[in-house]
Amino acid sequence: MQRRQFLAASLATSALALARDAKAQSAAATGREFYQIRQYKLFNGPETKLTSEYFEHALIPALGRLGFGPIGAFSLTFGAETPVNYLLIPGNSVEALVTADLHLNEDAEFQKAAEPWWSAPAKDPSFQRVESALYAAFAGWPKITPPEASATKGKRIFQMRTYESPSYRDHVVKVDMFHHGEFDFFKSAGLHSVFYGDMLIGPRIPCLTYMLSMDNLEQLNEKWAAFGNNPDWKKLSADPRYGFEPTVSNITNLVLAPMGSSQI
Repeated sequence: MQRRQFLAASLATSALALARDAKAQSAAATGREFYQIRQYKLFNGPETKLTSEYFEHALIPALGRLGFGPIGAFSLTFGAETPVNYLLIPGNSVEALVTADLHLNEDAEFQKAAEPWWSAPAKDPSFQRVESALYAAFAGWPKITPPEASATKGKRIFQMRTYESPSYRDHVVKVDMFHHGEFDFFKSAGLHSVFYGDMLIGPRIPCLTYMLSMDNLEQLNEKWAAFGNNPDWKKLSADPRYGFEPTVSNITNLVLAPMGSSQI
């Protein structure tokens, strides 16, 4: 009975939050950011350098002039396919994020700097495809928190993980689990949390995505072992509210390196 009441309350809370997000209310009013994550699928060869220069000299400065930031720019180190670049763009509203490209067309400075990438001929394209997804920040982690090394362009790597759930109920339960301990357990393990987002528009819904940071690849297994061995984590995962069935059906795990233009 308690679990049913808990799930009913969680589902009701999530439904209300998603309804607010779907109406694109200002994050300034709710205290939560929205995120667009763009995936740039590239060809091996000069296109990778061309895209890197496009991010640095055209796209990220133009997005900054529109009020977006800090913007993360990453190259895929380990994942399903390479070369792939990712952009993480935070905004105060859904409308601002989904209309950003329309405003880029009005920016003469951007158009000039973007010309080599923007107008590449069909016989020598600058990219294969660009895919994007839209997220609402978790209520308990409402804004991006870059690691300290971002300010000095210090050594750092990132892990971006996407959890798919077998049902909307299980998705709500998994999000709730982050709010009832996992944020703190990551910190205790030495894993820096960058963002947590609930996917509003994109593939494989229902799902969530979050990003962690550490100094180097060697720390990855060490810090995850510390997380998994935390007795409080073991207690939480065994709690009947969360352990009644597998709430995650698939995990996508990417290791990313910050590009020179990244602000995160």
